[in-house]
Amino acid sequence: MAITILPPQVEGIRPHHNDSDDSMSDTDSDVEMGGVSRPKVVTSESQWMRGHGTYMNPLSTSIIATVAGTVQRTNKLLSVHPLRARYIPEIGDLVVGRIVEVQGRRWKVDVAAPLLAQLPLSAINLPGGILRRRTSADELQIRTFFSEGDLVVAEVQSVHQDGSASLHTRSLKYGKLRNGVFLAVTGTGGSGASSSTVKGGVGSGSGSSTAAGSSGTGVVRSRRQIWTHSTANGGGDVDIILGVNGYIWISKHADGAEAATSTTENVSITRMEEMVSSSIYSSQNDDIPPQTRREIARLTQCVQVLIQGGVRVDEDTLMGAYDASLQVDLEVGDDDEDEDSRHEGREYLEGAKARRILELAMNRK
Repeated sequence: MAITILPPQVEGIRPHHNDSDDSMSDTDSDVEMGGVSRPKVVTSESQWMRGHGTYMNPLSTSIIATVAGTVQRTNKLLSVHPLRARYIPEIGDLVVGRIVEVQGRRWKVDVAAPLLAQLPLSAINLPGGILRRRTSADELQIRTFFSEGDLVVAEVQSVHQDGSASLHTRSLKYGKLRNGVFLAVTGTGGSGASSSTVKGGVGSGSGSSTAAGSSGTGVVRSRRQIWTHSTANGGGDVDIILGVNGYIWISKHADGAEAATSTTENVSITRMEEMVSSSIYSSQNDDIPPQTRREIARLTQCVQVLIQGGVRVDEDTLMGAYDASLQVDLEVGDDDEDEDSRHEGREYLEGAKARRILELAMNRK
């Protein structure tokens, strides 16, 4: 018996007619979100061209959205920007990734993109300031630099035609990550998100905690993606890395860069970043004082509060939330908790303290 495959039928479409040819009504520019029983018509005017996230009804001139998002107009081109999408690499982006595979002379890195990124062996600094071609001996020792499961911070060097990215770590501020907490935030690159999820863990990134928000925007491109903050309560300096791909790393301040530069006093500044030691590729975490662990946890909670409140994550908002958390501790006491939250067993993010932190952080902007 022959099987006939029929094309999908679009039912229940109600075209929207606009009074003006150059503008669209509010109902046309907003794409319905979850629970949609029929496709959403963006416009039925024939003057518009369809772009990404839309398709044309073959039986009419209606342009219909294929994803839930917001309509963007470029001259006569209509496209729908999805509310939730994977990270699209761009040259110059600072990203945090996890090594998932070692393949020949390159590493495969998960950077939350549709395709795995590549980190070639020729794009890293070898210990001892070795500036030469990579040989088969270096290929045999490739796992001594990065191995599966390691977290790295790198920069996007190039983007291929298929959308995959090539990374490099030719800088003292890039390389292997240790002594900190890893967070994964959805809704990256400045795009909106209908919900935001935070996953975190200490050291190697094990363990997770989830905080779903209503309209978070995740990590956005900003003036600085890496900086060192002097924390309060004796916590010392803490390094903060906000990857454009939505991966965040908060750790104890690393002295590896200073140790590398201290041995290169007689080396020109153009070659200083080549004179690195093998310690930067160590996977052993250092001893972290309790005060530093406490402030790292505070910054982690501040990220979760911002995501829960639907606020973008950048240097200004994160530092504002951190200062607000210190002020809230002075107001209500560091060990006090919301009575209702404690009796009902709710998480910290749903308590009055988190709402107060978010309120103070927004007032500081």
